[in-house]
Amino acid sequence: MAAPTTERAPSTRTEELAPVRKGKVGASLLTVLAWIVGIGFFFPILWMVLTAFKQEADAYTSPPKLIFSPTLDQFRAVFDAGIGPYLLNSLFATVVSTILVLALATPAAFAVSLRPVKKVQDVLFFFISTKMLPVVAAIVPIYVVVNYVGMLDNIWTLIILYTAMNLPIAVWMMRSFFQEVPRELLEAASMDGASTARSLREVVLPVISPGMAATALICVIFAWNEFFFAVNLTAARAATVPVFLVGFITSEGLYFAKLCAAATLAALPVVIAGWVAQNKLVQGLSFGAVK
Repeated sequence: MAAPTTERAPSTRTEELAPVRKGKVGASLLTVLAWIVGIGFFFPILWMVLTAFKQEADAYTSPPKLIFSPTLDQFRAVFDAGIGPYLLNSLFATVVSTILVLALATPAAFAVSLRPVKKVQDVLFFFISTKMLPVVAAIVPIYVVVNYVGMLDNIWTLIILYTAMNLPIAVWMMRSFFQEVPRELLEAASMDGASTARSLREVVLPVISPGMAATALICVIFAWNEFFFAVNLTAARAATVPVFLVGFITSEGLYFAKLCAAATLAALPVVIAGWVAQNKLVQGLSFGAVK
């Protein structure tokens, strides 16, 4: 006697497919929303780049002129205005301060993560508490001290300040990367007779190199864009790119096209650095997210 066959009702299949369709619709809407938000964030940058290729008269039209003859006159004017020394100052201060930050933050983060010290939470709170004081509240004593030691309008003053400014963030970021390193690696290195310094240099650092790249890029962005210290503590010799950009705001008005050209040139080094380090950056930002 054959066993009776049972067929699933069509309504049951429809009910099972309904959540799948809703999930696809929700994912599609989320994708569209993400594209809209991304375009919204990117549009000011696109508008800045387009304006950099306009004449000053075309940059002020209302409504904005979308069809125009591109020109490099604004970029020539920016170079004629002497942006070169400002770019070199920014580049030197950013690179040197970032190297110092990594050199100081690496052993500090290692000490408070894989080799904890006493009262580690107090140490971490001290690091982050230095970011709680508004810069404007500290600029007067900083100016007095810098003037007293004769380091006004000195690029090394900015390097020291940029290092101090980025060090707490770097320690906190690298501590999270160090905590994802398996303790077994250090134990194996210790059993092989490696010292703490050698274990850090040859075992731990290669593992967290993506995190170091992400930390370095964050420090580069913060140092390159810093304006408040530069505008108050420098004049002619050590001024950086953000100070140069302010020069296009005059009593005669705003040279909008030239300002956009200068801003495009100022943003280009950071964009190139991010593009070169994009693989390491993605790995670093997602380090430890998936076990």
